[in-house]
Amino acid sequence: MDGWTVITAAQLRAARALLGIDQRQLAALAGLSVPTIQRMEASDGVIRGNVDSLMKLIGALDRAGIELIAAGAASQDGGRGVRLKAPATDATADRGRDAATPEGRE
Repeated sequence: MDGWTVITAAQLRAARALLGIDQRQLAALAGLSVPTIQRMEASDGVIRGNVDSLMKLIGALDRAGIELIAAGAASQDGGRGVRLKAPATDATADRGRDAATPEGRE
């Protein structure tokens, strides 16, 4: 996460949907109030507000496994979006299984 990370209201709603959590749960994860999350999600376009609150939100999403995709980042249409990051344990387990069995099959 860098100092230039921004998030749109649509990305925030999509991230919550991917995680399967409600506004109350996200507020608790981020250390923010529910009304703050509601205001952020009601924003038009890029969420603007208190830098500390935005960083708490982005940090909470990052810890929960959400990767924010900025405009111009590698994606099929070049638009904004979110995606779940692959857990490191799954990738490590797959590589170990592939190495242990011929052609990666058991």
